[in-house]
Amino acid sequence: MGLLVGLLIVWAVLIVLGMVIKGLFWLIVVGAVLFVATGVIGIVKRGALNARR
Repeated sequence: MGLLVGLLIVWAVLIVLGMVIKGLFWLIVVGAVLFVATGVIGIVKRGALNARR
């Protein structure tokens, strides 16, 4: 769980950097895609763990 939160924070920082630095629009896109993917993976894994109980 801690790794997931850490990754979400890193991706959010990349998104903010991409917005602040005008030439790094691609960083917004990469950060957003990774943020969403990490969130989905976390939700799926949490659901799988709850299904086992």
